[in-house]
Amino acid sequence: MRRLTYLLIAMFVLAAFPAAAQKILPRSLGQWTGASNIAEPMRPAALTGVMPVAPQAILTEYGWISTESLVYTSSAAGGANKVQATVFKLKDPSDGYGLYSYLLTPDMARADFTEHSSMSHDRALVLAGNLVLDVEGQDLGNSETQLKALVAALRAHAQTGPLPSLGELLPQSGMVPRTNRYILGPQALNAFLPVAQTDWLGFSKGAEAELAHYNLKGHDATLLIADYPTPQLAAQELGELEKNYNVNGSSQTPGATPLFAKRSLTLIAIVSGAPTQTDADTLLRQVHSGTELTWDEPTFQFKEPSIEMMIVGTIIGAGTICLFALIAGVSFGGLRLVVKRLWPGKIFDRHEHLQVLQLGLGSKPINSDDFYGYSAPAAGGSPVDKNLPDRVALRIFR
Repeated sequence: MRRLTYLLIAMFVLAAFPAAAQKILPRSLGQWTGASNIAEPMRPAALTGVMPVAPQAILTEYGWISTESLVYTSSAAGGANKVQATVFKLKDPSDGYGLYSYLLTPDMARADFTEHSSMSHDRALVLAGNLVLDVEGQDLGNSETQLKALVAALRAHAQTGPLPSLGELLPQSGMVPRTNRYILGPQALNAFLPVAQTDWLGFSKGAEAELAHYNLKGHDATLLIADYPTPQLAAQELGELEKNYNVNGSSQTPGATPLFAKRSLTLIAIVSGAPTQTDADTLLRQVHSGTELTWDEPTFQFKEPSIEMMIVGTIIGAGTICLFALIAGVSFGGLRLVVKRLWPGKIFDRHEHLQVLQLGLGSKPINSDDFYGYSAPAAGGSPVDKNLPDRVALRIFR
């Protein structure tokens, strides 16, 4: 009966362990204590009215897996007395970076929790691998110690990996701080650049995009750069844009939003909100693809050495081989002589195991003992016929 009880307890613990392992936010954190927890996976609609979150369609574009939310309370003097912490789990760090950029607002200054983290008076946003932490509360500046401990706890559950580098191609001159967004789908794109409700940029063809706002001679302009898998796809997509939308003055439809675009290999740069083509060109000229295509560039850099170096190398190589052969021959010969001296006829030159191939080309009778300097054959050895015809023997060892 006792064994059955222990077995049931073990089964209960093992069954409960996976559910507990899914929790990311700690129940307590220093002076913070978790007051209520929303079980995961949780639909974004459950957070409506609690804190700003992305719609379901946009979360899906960013590879959303689950959301966990916890309210922390603290009675300590100073700092926030009540904060709402929400962590979004995405498929990979690139998706996490995209959602982080989507939730970022211009009033949030850069923080030092991670490489990509920002904070305002009442909100903190942190990217840790494929996890995005969103914290809302009053006077968060006095709770940095607890926030750092919370970020450290999140990193234990985060999946690390490289982040997108497309944003490095955005010009820095004139950019409005913290307005760059990494886009992976039409829903997120239309939230910041509402050209059409369809996939007008070609995300279904493998495109990824990043945009930012610029102060262009007193006008708020948006620069979007989209990267495609091949230059052919980029050229095809630019042709579709010029055909369907008012790109570079291709459409005379009244009320159509003017867009200015150019292609650079696999990149398409689009400017919206510029008064004229000349103003848009000030941004478009600063966008260059980091890829270069050539016909004759070798796949590796190889510099042929000079003839003098090759001759010297050949002499040194041949000398090294000869020296190795000399040392190996002397070593083997010396070892053989030492062994023959210590154990004569035991290891080398055992005449009882010798086979003789008689060719009959000489004038002297063959005696196998003549090869080793013995006066008589060993005991039990084969007798030697002294009346052999004239011949020469070739030794064969086995």
